Amino acid sequence: MLCPLSYLYKNLNNHNSMLRKLFFISLLFLGDITHAQDKDAAFIRKLADEILTNGKAYDHLRDLTKNIGARLAGSKQMYQAEEWGYRLLQEAGSDKTYKQPVMVPRWVRGGTDEARAILPNKEEKELAVIALGNTIGTGGKPLEAPVVLIRDFDELEMKKDQLKGKIVFYNYKFNPKFVRTFDAYGDAVKYRSRGPSLAAKYGAVGVIVRSMSHSIDNVPHTGALFYDSAYAKIPAVAIGLQDADWLAASLEQGAALKVVLKTNGHFLPDVQGHNIIGELKGNEYPDEYITIGGHLDSWDNCEGAHDDGAGVTQTIEVLRALKALNYTPKRTIRFVLFANEENGLRGGRKYAEEAKAKGEKHIFAVESDAGGFTPRAFSFDCSKEQLDKAKRWLPLIAPYGCNEFIAGGGGADISPLKPLLGTPLCELLPDSQRYFDVHHSSNDVFEAVNKRELELGAVNMVALIYLIDQYGF
Repeated sequence: MLCPLSYLYKNLNNHNSMLRKLFFISLLFLGDITHAQDKDAAFIRKLADEILTNGKAYDHLRDLTKNIGARLAGSKQMYQAEEWGYRLLQEAGSDKTYKQPVMVPRWVRGGTDEARAILPNKEEKELAVIALGNTIGTGGKPLEAPVVLIRDFDELEMKKDQLKGKIVFYNYKFNPKFVRTFDAYGDAVKYRSRGPSLAAKYGAVGVIVRSMSHSIDNVPHTGALFYDSAYAKIPAVAIGLQDADWLAASLEQGAALKVVLKTNGHFLPDVQGHNIIGELKGNEYPDEYITIGGHLDSWDNCEGAHDDGAGVTQTIEVLRALKALNYTPKRTIRFVLFANEENGLRGGRKYAEEAKAKGEKHIFAVESDAGGFTPRAFSFDCSKEQLDKAKRWLPLIAPYGCNEFIAGGGGADISPLKPLLGTPLCELLPDSQRYFDVHHSSNDVFEAVNKRELELGAVNMVALIYLIDQYGF
């Protein structure tokens, strides 16, 4: 049986020289495409083999989490992590390694967070809580007040006249219908970030927020709140899910209970931190920049293994693998370990602002900040034409895990590049089903990361970086 092109050629009019020329041009064009795809597939296979057989990401993650640990912006461990990242970028083969200064906030938890419920019969129940990041404390003494159950912001408005002098308990649950759990997080996180100020607007004196998780344990999850300067700053904590269910059920049954809170959070003056940056210089288009990165900081209640030790070590691994294969990029690739993502995003903003001030041309940026689980997809914040171009590469990347390229957002740290420079953004999307079991909680430890899954994430990232470097975007 003849192939379609052979059939077309056989049936061409022998006297139509123009059609015959077009036919041969098509053959040459398709041959070039096939050759390029074969070349790319072979090189990506070599990159994958290098990472899966000689990878260092897992060992680096163990070192970061066990020997440095929690590394909130401004802490001693933040500086230790900066030196660690600088050294590893150099060892991985960076052509140029440097620290980009950035002032970061210095929020301190200041001690153990405590809460207990006092029932009408004077019985007491300890509650598993943790102060939200950036919250103020209770002023060195316990705060005791009645609790009002609030399911959503509509109910907050309905009960606004009942809130003065009370503790508001936001019991907004993750929506289980979202298959992509980051959609559930995006839906619920407003109660953590904006809820305290909206409660203070109506005279509330404290806030309890259901942890941003769909786990079944009772471990509370912290995360940043952002006060609205128009209203009083009030202390806020997150509560473990089992205790949240108990507290909600008690209030729904009409129990007039009180909660006693004691937290110690406060801000110290800002300090200087750094984005840690390594570069591979491009040999054809050195003034075109591709950025890959993750954030170096973590919350103070965990080892920050998935958030975002995984993204940081994958970033370093991409550099190591490219150098191990003696790859010389066409464009300059920057490997950025961002400062202060968790409670300020100042590292990401500083990176974009300095790039704009220098007139740099940033053609693409990708981030890993969704955990070290099995890679599933890449999310792109770019034009339809650019996404269509990327989708043509899907057969080259899909064998390693990411079998879907979708329109969506990029990571938080690279997000300032879009409004300032118009840079197309991208984020690695691993399987998210277990991510919010650990996110911002004491469960986020090295032991929660699987070596193969972590390495496969690096494989998918290096494949995409290679293709962007080869063909632009």
